[in-house]
Amino acid sequence: MYTNLKRKIVIAVFLIYTAVIANAQCAMCKAVIEGGNETIAEGVNGGITYLMVFPYLLVGILFFLLYRHRKKVKN
Repeated sequence: MYTNLKRKIVIAVFLIYTAVIANAQCAMCKAVIEGGNETIAEGVNGGITYLMVFPYLLVGILFFLLYRHRKKVKN
């Protein structure tokens, strides 16, 4: 029981720590957003979102394929 609680505490601390670090931006992105208008900021945000989609898709596809493979092996 204590190992399960310990694992949950470690994961919670890790997630909180990474959320604090995630607020950072690269210097060039920050300079473009501060020096430009709202349209430029929206473009940068859209680009970041576009770049974030593909790793999540790849991980999702990987988990789906693993799930399907494990289901096939059980039968």
